[in-house]
Amino acid sequence: MRALTWQGRRDVRVETVPEPVIEQPDDVIVRITSTGICGSDLHLYEVLGPFLEPGDVLGHESMGVVEEAGPDVDALAAGDRVVIPFNVSCGTCFMCSQGLQSQCETTQVRAYGSGAAFFGYTKLYGQVPGGQAEYLRVPFGNTLPIKVPDGPADDRFVFLSDVLPTAWQAVEYAAIPPGGSVTVLGLGPIGDMATRIAQQRGAGLVIGVDLVDERIERASAHGVKCLDLRRRKKDLGDAVRALTDGRGTDSVIDAVGMEAHGNPMTKAAQWATGLLPDALAQPLMEKAGVDRLAALYAAIDLVRRGGTVSLSGVYAGAMDPMPMLRMFDKQLQFRMGQANVRRWVPDILPLLTDEDPLGVDTFATHHLPLEEAPQAYAAFTAKQNGMIKTLLRP
Repeated sequence: MRALTWQGRRDVRVETVPEPVIEQPDDVIVRITSTGICGSDLHLYEVLGPFLEPGDVLGHESMGVVEEAGPDVDALAAGDRVVIPFNVSCGTCFMCSQGLQSQCETTQVRAYGSGAAFFGYTKLYGQVPGGQAEYLRVPFGNTLPIKVPDGPADDRFVFLSDVLPTAWQAVEYAAIPPGGSVTVLGLGPIGDMATRIAQQRGAGLVIGVDLVDERIERASAHGVKCLDLRRRKKDLGDAVRALTDGRGTDSVIDAVGMEAHGNPMTKAAQWATGLLPDALAQPLMEKAGVDRLAALYAAIDLVRRGGTVSLSGVYAGAMDPMPMLRMFDKQLQFRMGQANVRRWVPDILPLLTDEDPLGVDTFATHHLPLEEAPQAYAAFTAKQNGMIKTLLRP
């Protein structure tokens, strides 16, 4: 089959690899019909190379049709249409029963002290082959795949794999009061969707911050009060407080994460670490890694006293310095973590079955063949061609 493989920093290639087969009695094989490129895929493209090996198949935002089901699978059959959550979770352990599928005890990657395994990610999360491919082996066939109805195009449902539950959890964790205010840092796919969900759930003021024209225009068209970071870099906090009676917003969602703009010294250190041999780079990143924290520091500044900061952007630094005095003095609450996809599906799915209040049908800006994935990764990294969300068609 054809699949997108990692070969090195900024080097991904579509190659012919062996097709997956049933390995466990409850496995299913899914023929992929749509698979997204996620912002966290760019972490693999740029930063996390020491935890990858050439030939690893990428991708964790996939849906398709069941081709084959193992003998113990009775919840699905060949021909069923399914979305695959990015967490590889069993659905039956203690953590899954608590709605914490990202911490699944069956698939935790204990060798690295990590939570549940992911599709198409690094050794830190199980090195499970991903879905930017023609076929995908999916374990836990009775409990992991999300069965969706026939009819609407893939765009209606594919974002259940990651974007929708990640944005939903970001808003849930933000604890925005009824009619309250929230600032969303970063208007990429997760941030953009978080603004829509916040509005749908009753937020009175949604402020979005970005520095890419197409993202700002897109969010503004959905009623978000947008601030251009290029013009507000030195007075962003003052601009947000001017819109909120001098306080700051009730909540802030950081949808940017480790690769925020700013702090060129940290960026240079990340790049230099990535150039080291894996035997040196891996322990350095595990024990002394630092992130670019401009977005997180901004969140701490922008949120009102007693407010909540919700982190959905990925951070991976083991030694990130935090302004504890400021956080304590402002009496802030923080919630964070990888999205627990299955936990939020019952809340989201009713919004996808009839009408389209979140605009998922037109959410993707690009639809490309799988063979064009390397060019898409490069364009997404460079924020070119108006690319905000790309779906690949194997």
